[in-house]
Amino acid sequence: MSEAANGIIKWGILGTGWIAEQFAADLKHASNGELYAIGSRTEESARKFADKFGAPVAHGSYEALAADAEVDAIYVATPHPFHKENVLTALSGGKAVLCEKPFTVNAHELEELISTAREKKLFLMEAMWSRFLKPIGQVRQWLSEEKIGEVRVVKAEFGFDAGWNPEGRLLNPELGGGALLDAGIYPVSFASMVFGPNPDNVWTTAHLGETGVDEHFTILLDYGQGRTASLHGGVRLEFPNDAYIHGTKGYIHIPQFLFAKEATLHVSGQEPVTVTDDREDRGIKGYAYEAEEVGRALLEGRRESGVISLAESMGIMRLLDNVRAQWGLKYPFEK
Repeated sequence: MSEAANGIIKWGILGTGWIAEQFAADLKHASNGELYAIGSRTEESARKFADKFGAPVAHGSYEALAADAEVDAIYVATPHPFHKENVLTALSGGKAVLCEKPFTVNAHELEELISTAREKKLFLMEAMWSRFLKPIGQVRQWLSEEKIGEVRVVKAEFGFDAGWNPEGRLLNPELGGGALLDAGIYPVSFASMVFGPNPDNVWTTAHLGETGVDEHFTILLDYGQGRTASLHGGVRLEFPNDAYIHGTKGYIHIPQFLFAKEATLHVSGQEPVTVTDDREDRGIKGYAYEAEEVGRALLEGRRESGVISLAESMGIMRLLDNVRAQWGLKYPFEK
């Protein structure tokens, strides 16, 4: 791999949409990575993106990006119905892959990706960027130190009003639309971070709108021993987007947890302790941290992340499948 000489991972980005732009802009802040190549369906689109973000190489196809011998890792930044095909393309070129959330549309697709990555002995990770933000890391440390005692309840929500656009990605069933896979993945993943991805029981309800996809939902997860998670999401309904973790000795509050600029520890009988993140003052949105995690893994010879493992991503995807099955929501392209 090209990074062996100087400890720097050469990144390729597959796709040129909004999330690809966020990742590309942030990558310049990664301590162990640099943007090297862009892959798009047309050379014109790839060159325009490469010029904007300073990538030296532009490829007019995803296959050409995957075949570039100088590229160490590929960030798949396309909409989720295309993740399976695009990740397989990147893996076929022998590349480590960071795939934008949700990993795939369903567990069956993810099983194929994990099997392929393990067969080829390649790194694979879901790009759950919020896991790598400083306040979220501090939350995990507080939990490991049992600062709030035994955790009993998690509450998390992520919702926004995207307006009415039935042909757009968020509401179109042909594009895997709906709140669960786009917005809901965040509170579900947050609950998994705290309790794990395999609850004992799952209860859920959703409002399926005019296009047939979920516009907002509620999920209640039972993990046994008095441990529950209450999760909400929406794409036509705005929420405060906070998260709370309640334990027997106190609670943790993360305002707008998806972006996690701060987290506050409330322990009974003690003054609250707040940890803040000044990344935006330094021009960092936060995507650089997930890129650094990939870089560390590759330089250390690891094939997956300890922060969000493939087993956890698979558990989350199976949970999402369970939820959609309860709603009777199946996308037209699913077998």
